Amino acid sequence: MKGVPVQRRHTRQRAAIRAVLEAAHRPLSIGEVLELAQRAVPGLGIATVYRTVGALVEEGFLTGVEIGGEPARYEVSGRGHHHHFRCRRCLRVFEVDGCLPEVQRLAPSGFLVEDHEILLFGVCPDCNSGKKR
Repeated sequence: MKGVPVQRRHTRQRAAIRAVLEAAHRPLSIGEVLELAQRAVPGLGIATVYRTVGALVEEGFLTGVEIGGEPARYEVSGRGHHHHFRCRRCLRVFEVDGCLPEVQRLAPSGFLVEDHEILLFGVCPDCNSGKKR
């Protein structure tokens, strides 16, 4: 029925997926969510992760992070305005706090910036030092 909220079951799988995303403090791919959540729920399958992440996006708990040409990653909603850094070696994506204070000046004359997204690329500290994740 339209407009009626769907009752979601509170399962071990759903709890593990939520916990992984809350603890990450960075956007995670579906594969990363699966790998990390399987530590708590070894039999967890990829279809369950896709369904649960989709439901959590629909509920407003998660926000998708789009990086051109790559599958979406997901982070907990409500963390305020921020940008992202993508490591070219391990391909992980990290949150970047802060923003350019005068982003409007980057736009051509006469253009009004209504929103923006900045994506930095480089090497994360783990990859730069040779550490294993």
